[in-house]
Amino acid sequence: MTIADRRAPSSEIEQVLYSWLSENLPSGWIEAVESGDRARLYELRLALNYEEWCEKLGRAGWATPTWPKEYGGAALEGPEAKLVGELLSKYKVPRSFNIIGIGMAGPTILQWGSHELKARYLPALAQHREIWCQLFSEPGCGSDVAALSTSAVRDGDEWVVNGQKVWTTLAHMSSFGLLLARTNPELPKHAGLSYFIVDMKAPGVEVRPLMQLTGDSEFNEVFFTNVKIPDSHRLGEVGDGWKVATTTLMNERSALSGAGSESGANVGGGPYEAVIRAAKGNGSWNNKVIRHRLVQAAIDGQVIKMTNLRVAASRRSGRPPGPEGSVTKLFQAEYNQRLQSLAVDVAGMSAMATLPGDDQAMATSKGFLRSRANTIEGGTSEIMRNILGERVLGLPKEPQVDKDVPWETIKRSI
Repeated sequence: MTIADRRAPSSEIEQVLYSWLSENLPSGWIEAVESGDRARLYELRLALNYEEWCEKLGRAGWATPTWPKEYGGAALEGPEAKLVGELLSKYKVPRSFNIIGIGMAGPTILQWGSHELKARYLPALAQHREIWCQLFSEPGCGSDVAALSTSAVRDGDEWVVNGQKVWTTLAHMSSFGLLLARTNPELPKHAGLSYFIVDMKAPGVEVRPLMQLTGDSEFNEVFFTNVKIPDSHRLGEVGDGWKVATTTLMNERSALSGAGSESGANVGGGPYEAVIRAAKGNGSWNNKVIRHRLVQAAIDGQVIKMTNLRVAASRRSGRPPGPEGSVTKLFQAEYNQRLQSLAVDVAGMSAMATLPGDDQAMATSKGFLRSRANTIEGGTSEIMRNILGERVLGLPKEPQVDKDVPWETIKRSI
């Protein structure tokens, strides 16, 4: 930590948050961060009750600082919220892993939900008491989300849902999900969709975890068999599902691209400087090729951070998330893959055949395997390039022969 990093909080909001952290973090936490005592900080982190801490942070409004106070936020404007994020990162404050809930469900409900839905779901979401998932992708329509076939049929004040979703992150531990379903197959694919909040514990919802390279199961298949959803849990008008989904997707790209770059690049859960420390520690820093790649990684990390600062400035001016989120999502995904590959090269054989108890080597190996999904999840890099070509560069759109054709007449694989 540099001398500049150790300066006392200057603004009022920084002072308020610093005081709150001093009172609520475990004794010695702030001192360990300021002195650079990583071993002590690691001990304190292990002793911290993560669930209780995330709820406490959410109750104070610091987890979602821009949200209205009545819905679990702190009602801060963009510049103040940015200071909150910077101070939380500076003091390595644990935050909720519920990025889909906070980064995607929350903004979507804030824009499209009724007061009753906001009051019911947002505070619990901010306080990490309820995890959320996003139910868009299906086996028969990966990148072409609007071609989905999961159906929702109106039955009085309820909708009956049948179909299948796939690659649903955190579905196995989610309380609720954001569901995009087809409510009118006679209309073109984008026009016949509606958007719902679905109870993931409701009768007829079946979740099957999918095993990954890392041995974890973050992603899932989800099956819906006559699942009933109250009409009151619809977001937007019937048939406006694509408009609502666009809100979610734009926030998804911002969330996936911005999380790592505010505090540096992530490698095995830590800042990218960890790779440089490892290289200096084992002597690979003296390899000119490795050193060149490390310098390039540091440069790329700063480019991402500055790009995200421009995005944040745009948001503060009142503009909604736009295609600029696709820029950082694309660059962050490919950058992280390069960075994880570099971390493995620096670690050498220890990252390939880890010894029991070598947590750092295991984290490096796992980080490399997990990064393979970065260019697929949240929109493939190929789709991101299409979006940038069309919406930023103004290039012609790819031909869409089924754009104005009723969905039920389109030939599908399943």
